[in-house]
Amino acid sequence: MPSALPDGEPVPADGALPASALTGAADRPLGFYLHVPYCATRCGYCDFNTYTATELRGTGGVLASRDNYAETLIDEIRLARKVLGDDPRPVRTVFVGGGTPTLLAADDLVRMLGAVREEFGLAADAEVTTEANPESVGPDYLATLRAGGFNRISFGMQSARQHVLKVLDRTHTPGRPEACVAEARAAGFEHVNLDLIYGTPGESDDDWRASLDAALGAGPDHVSAYALIVEEGTQLARRIRRGEVPMTDDDVHADRYLIAEEMLSAAGFDWYEVSNWATSEAGRCLHNELYWRGADWWGAGPGAHSHVGGVRWWNVKHPGAYAAALAEGRSPGAGREVLSDEDRRVERILLELRLEEGVPLSLLRPEGLAASRRALMDGLLQQGLYEAGRAALTLRGRLLADAVVRDLVD
Repeated sequence: MPSALPDGEPVPADGALPASALTGAADRPLGFYLHVPYCATRCGYCDFNTYTATELRGTGGVLASRDNYAETLIDEIRLARKVLGDDPRPVRTVFVGGGTPTLLAADDLVRMLGAVREEFGLAADAEVTTEANPESVGPDYLATLRAGGFNRISFGMQSARQHVLKVLDRTHTPGRPEACVAEARAAGFEHVNLDLIYGTPGESDDDWRASLDAALGAGPDHVSAYALIVEEGTQLARRIRRGEVPMTDDDVHADRYLIAEEMLSAAGFDWYEVSNWATSEAGRCLHNELYWRGADWWGAGPGAHSHVGGVRWWNVKHPGAYAAALAEGRSPGAGREVLSDEDRRVERILLELRLEEGVPLSLLRPEGLAASRRALMDGLLQQGLYEAGRAALTLRGRLLADAVVRDLVD
């Protein structure tokens, strides 16, 4: 969740939504994202809305404390119940992200999930995920999460090479994420993801292959592999600007992506979104699919974004300001926007084109349709799906996904 917030109109003090937001809601799945903004240290590449203890000291007082954060976030879940009124939908997915959610006690994460269950109910087959830092969990912690209703976990591995982790300012040791997969399996987690990053300055093709080998050897059923994006204002951006580490170019990113596709496919993983692979449909991250398909979700926590029925809003960033708003009985919303039909059409193209099945050609304007025909001729879109009325990326198209999306939107 990037730290910068957009502009928008004010959010009412009670958080009330326009009546149009819940029109047809029963036909849309509902998810919850629960943001935990705390980290033990700040990674050099991270631009997310997260805070270390040092960064919070003196800026939020007791309100920003990790010790009472679960209760504060539960207050927002209760606010969500009031705002959504008699919405009968049970929650289909819950995703706890950060930051490092597992810096909180396992019982705190279970209580947060319990509040969603109490206020809304969970679907019988609900997907319940938490992100985890490999160094902040152990067998007992994982067992508590599993017993409390979590059934999916995502470990931040990034790399198996120590010198790559050092550039990223990651604190875990190589081998620990793989051990966590085994511990999660022993605790009863059916679905386990490992997050990887490629294109770190100083990483070689062999380093990347070693990371993929290590991840696959651990036995997850889901792997996410993201190209490193150097965000302005981060420590890594400053180091690159000073010439301390080299910038990785787009050709290297493309080569690393092809290596990932080759190795993951050979190991029985299928891509279903440009940066995500799973061994089965059940192993896919359903919560992320809610985002990509424009469903409804409530994001609770500092800086968290929400979307319900074409209304998008976002919370104040700082944990102290967030807690103060809820303590005063106010919505922590900082701003919101009501999406027009055109906004929603464009967003569908931007997001759904990244999915395996692509986007309906019926969403494209004449200029976009002309661009799609050129993309088809250039081998960027799949012929069979195109003939069936969908624009879906080929492997080469995935390498150029951002450019293809721009052309189809234009």
